[in-house]
Amino acid sequence: MTGPRQEAQCALFYEFSIEDHVPTDHLLRSIDRFVDLSDLRKHLAPFYSSTGRPSVDPELMIRMLLVGYTMGIRSERRRCEEVHLNLA
Repeated sequence: MTGPRQEAQCALFYEFSIEDHVPTDHLLRSIDRFVDLSDLRKHLAPFYSSTGRPSVDPELMIRMLLVGYTMGIRSERRRCEEVHLNLA
């Protein structure tokens, strides 16, 4: 099998962008514009241990709580399912 491949390069890889799949007017997008959690890990780093299993990311925890509050999900298990199933 010598010579150039006849397949297009994009056929070899699967491209996925969450920006293309979540509507621009989605509620969580507008919340994300106003909530800045970029420094949260740095501020909470002294409270996390370096031994044992890694802890849940504090930014992820806050974002999951925001999803629960905005969508009226009271159960933690249901909130985890919603985050797992919903791309937004």
